[in-house]
Amino acid sequence: MARAPAGETTEAPPEAERLGDFPHPRETRDLLGHAAAERALAQAFASGRMHHAWLLAGRAGIGKATLAYRLARHVLAQPGERDPAGQSLAVPAGASAARQIAAQAHPGLLVLRRPWDLRTKRFATGIPVDEVRRLRSFLGLTAEGGGWRVVIVDSADDLNLNAANALLKSLEEPPPRALFLIVSAQPSRLLPTIRSRCRRLDLQPLGPQDLRQAADAAMRAAGVEPPKGEEWPQLERLAQGSVRTLLQLADGGVDLWRRTAQLLARLPEVDWPAAHGLADQLATDAQEQRFETFFGLLLDALARLVRLRASGAGRAEGGTEAEQTVAGRLIPEGRLPAWAELWQAIVADKADAEELNLDRKALILRTLARLEAAARS
Repeated sequence: MARAPAGETTEAPPEAERLGDFPHPRETRDLLGHAAAERALAQAFASGRMHHAWLLAGRAGIGKATLAYRLARHVLAQPGERDPAGQSLAVPAGASAARQIAAQAHPGLLVLRRPWDLRTKRFATGIPVDEVRRLRSFLGLTAEGGGWRVVIVDSADDLNLNAANALLKSLEEPPPRALFLIVSAQPSRLLPTIRSRCRRLDLQPLGPQDLRQAADAAMRAAGVEPPKGEEWPQLERLAQGSVRTLLQLADGGVDLWRRTAQLLARLPEVDWPAAHGLADQLATDAQEQRFETFFGLLLDALARLVRLRASGAGRAEGGTEAEQTVAGRLIPEGRLPAWAELWQAIVADKADAEELNLDRKALILRTLARLEAAARS
């Protein structure tokens, strides 16, 4: 990982994937809910048949990056510090590799992510090609003692087209003992040629017990008061197995959810003054995480409404009585395909807005206008 020049003291830049004061995936020692995935990776490495690239796929915030860093520590550790049976990726907390990775100072690990711009004081909208070009010198180095070199891409969903093509070149001709760990919440949006060169490992959303345990540990580490007992069921339902989403909801996200639910319940009418007020609040750089929380809640709610109408199911599909009522009113018979296409259009519009650094307020208002038009149809 990059270091400051000798004799120069610099403040560590913010990290795009860090949520508030909660531990970064690099700092999270325990991996909950993914024992089978961990065992598969540990056995692949212990057997000497480790594929050079793994696509760790699944819903955002369920532990993919935590697993990637856990595997990196395991691969870069000394042989005597690994589980010889290949059942676990755990290494001692005092292992040299573990301490160096925690300090972002291990020479055998390169992390590709959205960089922080010191001039504009904001994150890049995606992973640029110059970031990925760092691979050339990193992979050209001879690993100490013939060891491994590990590359974590977190997340590959942020790669622009040029950056994705640059990554592809390294995946096509990897040097010996190089390991790529590619994290993605939307693997279908990656280049097919990138997907074809990776072994895919799908991670499932966490169950209620693992979700609560992981969120509780993160809150304790950040000194955050955990939600009251009666609040957990609603948080768990809205989080849908994502620790990150639950932590966002616990930090003022429930109010966002209420406002989102009210917007959907009032359709086809839209309270445009309130909508402009919400968009103004979420459009600033300082509110980037709340902006992401809002869109995540909105898209999840739309997906639930579509599923409810498609299956005719109720609570078994995660829908409340209120959601069943809204689904039945907004999505009449014959309009289900149009609403499914609307969900996809909103996802694509948001991705384009992020890639082109377009105005967030305009994106929110455009999304609400799309919903209004669909509801009136």
